[in-house]
Amino acid sequence: MIDWQRIWNDEDSIRRFSPTRVLLYLSSLLYRLIVDLRNRLYDRQILKSVRLSCPVISVGNITVGGTGKTPCVIRLTRMLQQSGFRCAVISRGYGGKNPQAVNIVSDGNNALLGAESAGDEPLLIARSLPGIPVITGAKRMLTGQAAIERFGSNVLICDDAFQHRQILRDINIVLLDAERPLGNGYLLPRGPLREPKEGLKRADCIILTRAGGTESLHPDVAAIIDRTGIPVFRSDHQFRELMVPGKNHPPEHNILQGKKVCAFCGIARPASFKKLLIEAGSEVMSFMEFPDHYAYDERDLEDLKKYFLKFHADYWITTEKDAMRLEAHPEFLKTVCILRVEMEIKPSVPSFEDFILKRLNAVTGQ
Repeated sequence: MIDWQRIWNDEDSIRRFSPTRVLLYLSSLLYRLIVDLRNRLYDRQILKSVRLSCPVISVGNITVGGTGKTPCVIRLTRMLQQSGFRCAVISRGYGGKNPQAVNIVSDGNNALLGAESAGDEPLLIARSLPGIPVITGAKRMLTGQAAIERFGSNVLICDDAFQHRQILRDINIVLLDAERPLGNGYLLPRGPLREPKEGLKRADCIILTRAGGTESLHPDVAAIIDRTGIPVFRSDHQFRELMVPGKNHPPEHNILQGKKVCAFCGIARPASFKKLLIEAGSEVMSFMEFPDHYAYDERDLEDLKKYFLKFHADYWITTEKDAMRLEAHPEFLKTVCILRVEMEIKPSVPSFEDFILKRLNAVTGQ
C-alpha cells in the first residue's frame, strides 16, 4: 500500500529526484487542468448548479482528509437543531458499499445501515445526532430532495461538499488544518490539495482546526483572506469522554491520568489522536496506525490483542470512527474503550453561531 502521507510530507528518499516524484508531479498538472476547467464551467454557469427549496450549508476542505469535518458537521447540526431548525445531513458516503441512489443511514430515530453500507463517518454522524436524518448517495441533488420530501427538513448540511457544486450552497464552510493548511502545496496525487488554493475564494468562512495556540495564518491563506474579507474562526478538538466497556455512564474526565494505554486507529491524522491521549495524562505504551477508513480483519484484531497483553496496559483505546467499523466484530468491540472528541470553536467576534444564524436568517427572510 502506498504511504501517501510520507510522499506528501516529502520525507526520506522522496526528497531526492525520483521517477515516482516526477510521475506524480506530471499527473498533478493534468489533474489541475481538469479541476480548473470544471470550476470555470460552473463559475460561468455553463454547468448549472441547482437550487433546492431550503438553505444548504456545505462543510468541506481543499485537502484530502484529516481536517475534522465530521466533528464540525456534528457540532453545526446540533447547534442548528437547538435553534429550532429541522436539519438533515447528506453525504456521499465514502467507503460505503450501498449502491442505491438514496440511502437512508438514519431516519432520525434509528440507524438503518451499518458502516459497511453507509460508510464509517455517516454512521458516526447518525449515532451522534438523535433526531437528525442522515442520507448518503452520489448525487446530492437526489439526497437533498429526499431529505426535504421524506423528512420535512428545512436546512441541509452537506458533508464534504466544497468541490461538489451540483447544488447551490447558501453557506460554504471550509476547514483548514492550522499547521499545514495547504499540505505541501501540490495538487493530487503529488500533494493532498483537491484544488488550487484560489478555490478558497468561494468560501463564506474558514475554520482553522487543531489551532491550539496558533494565531498566525499561512501567508498564502492570509493573502486570499485579505483580498476577500472571509471571516476566520479557530477551533480545536477536545477530549469529551472515554466510553469504557461495561460502564453505563461516562467515567470521570481525568480517567486516563497516569494510566498506561495501548491505542490503535485508522484515521487520516493519527498523530492528533495520540496527542489527545498524551494531553489526557496517559502513558502511551503502544500506538498502532492503520490507513484511513481501514477495514479490520480477524488477523488484525489478534495482533492488537497481543500488543495489549504484552504491555499490561490499563486501557485499550480506539477512536469513535474506528468503533463504527468494529461493529462488524461485536465481541472484540466489547473489550475496547472508545475515546470521544468534540470540536470547540474559540470565542470570536462575531461568534460562529451568530455568523451562521445571521446568514440563514438572511436566506430565509427572517
